[in-house]
Amino acid sequence: MHGSIQLNLSRSPGIPERWTDRSANWIRSGRFPLTWLYHDSVHELAERILGQIRRQDLLRAGDRVGVAVSGGIDSVALLRLLLELRRELGIVLSVVHFNHKLRGEESDTDQEFVTNLAREHGLEFYCDYDDVAAQAAKERISVETAARQIRYGFFRHLLGEDSDQENPRKLDKIATGHTLDDQAETVLMRLIRGSGFRGLGGIHPRVAVEDLATEVLREIIRPLLGIRRCELEQYLNSLGQSWREDSTNADARFTRNRMRKLVVPLLEREFNPTVAEGLSELAEIARGEEDYWENEISGWFGTTVQWTEPPWARGILPGSNGSQTLVQITPANAELVRRLQEPGPVVMNASVSRAWLVTEPAAVQRRVVKAIGDRAGIPLEFKHIEEILRFAGNQTGSGGTLSLPLGWKVAKEPEDLVFTTPDLRAEERIPRDYEYPLPLPGRALVPETGTVVEALRVQPEWETSGYNPVQLLNPDSLPSRLAVRNWRPGDRFWPAHTKSPKKIKELLQERQIPVLDRRLWPVVANGDEIVWVRGFPAPAGLRAKPGGEALLIRETPLAEGQPIT
Repeated sequence: MHGSIQLNLSRSPGIPERWTDRSANWIRSGRFPLTWLYHDSVHELAERILGQIRRQDLLRAGDRVGVAVSGGIDSVALLRLLLELRRELGIVLSVVHFNHKLRGEESDTDQEFVTNLAREHGLEFYCDYDDVAAQAAKERISVETAARQIRYGFFRHLLGEDSDQENPRKLDKIATGHTLDDQAETVLMRLIRGSGFRGLGGIHPRVAVEDLATEVLREIIRPLLGIRRCELEQYLNSLGQSWREDSTNADARFTRNRMRKLVVPLLEREFNPTVAEGLSELAEIARGEEDYWENEISGWFGTTVQWTEPPWARGILPGSNGSQTLVQITPANAELVRRLQEPGPVVMNASVSRAWLVTEPAAVQRRVVKAIGDRAGIPLEFKHIEEILRFAGNQTGSGGTLSLPLGWKVAKEPEDLVFTTPDLRAEERIPRDYEYPLPLPGRALVPETGTVVEALRVQPEWETSGYNPVQLLNPDSLPSRLAVRNWRPGDRFWPAHTKSPKKIKELLQERQIPVLDRRLWPVVANGDEIVWVRGFPAPAGLRAKPGGEALLIRETPLAEGQPIT
């Protein structure tokens, strides 16, 4: 025997006791199975797997690799192949099993089989179980989807997604037994459903799992994607290795089973005997195309596509540098703040130059729009993308909106196409309008705009002060308390150097202020009279007199993390 063997003789930190196999006293006795002693020579199939692992750099010396073993042909063959290659690769193997509890006693027998297989080869064993059917019913998703989500959650735990000093990660890689047949079935199903190139990429040879504690990437790898299932069956038969048959694999209610038992054999028999290999090659081509476009898109997102905080969320979203929320948390908005601070799709508006977008090739246009949707969490189908591009290319000028899934909208501004996030405050019944008292002198914090509005008494030397006289008000014409609020329909304002009062809506339109910013545009009011509007000169009738005290109203951005007072 080469090196030391351990089979979870004690409970691993952070793993429930039910995950461990403690019936391993026979290891201590020194009675090791002969199957642990491997010859240097390996099977021809193992040589092919070794070549693929090295070409794709799936494993490196020193990697702790958990082999996901269900008990079926694919996963058992993967384990036996890696056992042949472990000395050549310099890796440490263990066995990982998840009991979905979907087939009663049969599922438990599978677990027992895998436990014995790990024991036979002296490998550390990690196991967990869950009631997948109950979870599927609770989440209103298919049993297949629920099983995959829960199983991969277990994998991520072992890879250290939630690791810390008390609960260190167990593995560097997890290897799954997906085969060329699985790849062909996946690509064909996605092709039938109308998937784009990303979907046609099928099952990827490697999937990164980030370790949040160390910011190091761990991986789930698929070394068998170039191997047919029939080859694995022949390999196990040559070893005299048994496996378990999953009775649900014959259940025609499952889409993948119908694809495996009916559709693919029909295509091989009637049209192309190598259709599975062709579909696998298509997946590899599609992944290469997607890798190229991903690099291109990342460049556009730093230049052409701009992300901005929606006006309604200013002061509600956490700061970009990790600072705390800027808004006062109240019973009315507590749930909204919690939701906005959770990880997930961005809650940001996206804008892209219309002039640039409509002159690019169709492939670029579609991918830019799709990438915006992906980052924002908008499930855009082909029909949505085409509708957005037609809307953007319409030469009728600015104005108008287009509704998208999940409450998102696309607005056409004079220069840009703007993707606008739904106003989540509406779901929490938080009023769209805002109003805050502004004492003279004093300040008002406005979370909705992410700014502070201040009223300052100043005594400028009119010739040398640097103050712009058109921004200074006469304090004698105003009460001791004003109000900062967003403008309302019907509000009028008479800026200096204009002929007559105008509706604020018209003033903002003339300045071509984007529709999204107009709604929360701040004003200072004395009752129904508007005395200050962001970006406009003070009314002539309220301007300060030379030589006297003046009132300066100014607005400054709210610093991230600034306390509420």
